[in-house]
Amino acid sequence: MTLLEWGLQVVLLLLLGAAIPFALRLERALREIRADRSAMDGSAQGLGEAARMAEAAMVRLRASAELAGRQVAERMATAEPLRDDLRYLIERAETLADRLEGLVRAGRPIAQEAPRSAEPAPLQSQAERDLLRAIALGARAAR
Repeated sequence: MTLLEWGLQVVLLLLLGAAIPFALRLERALREIRADRSAMDGSAQGLGEAARMAEAAMVRLRASAELAGRQVAERMATAEPLRDDLRYLIERAETLADRLEGLVRAGRPIAQEAPRSAEPAPLQSQAERDLLRAIALGARAAR
């Protein structure tokens, strides 16, 4: 062998020696990637399971929401006639209160002018007794 061949073989040997640490680093990195890949596969399976559980929870939540919506609709249907009845009663009460207020105002001058006797005259109806009581209370409140 010639000196040139020996020189080339030595250079090749040095290059191979220099490549060994890089090969070892590459082997370690591939080992870590394989370990990470198995962990990632496990994570992907866990993620898939979590997605299935979330989907099942959404189905249950949707069913619960539909049930609650139906119950609210039923209660609203029950409450609407009651609301209408209450409105009617309030309107009637306001009308009666306005009439009573007018009667009280009209009766105040009469009550102040009427002589007070020892015994009140017998009244003919409950409405007259209620009116007289309201007038007396109104006169006391005005003082």
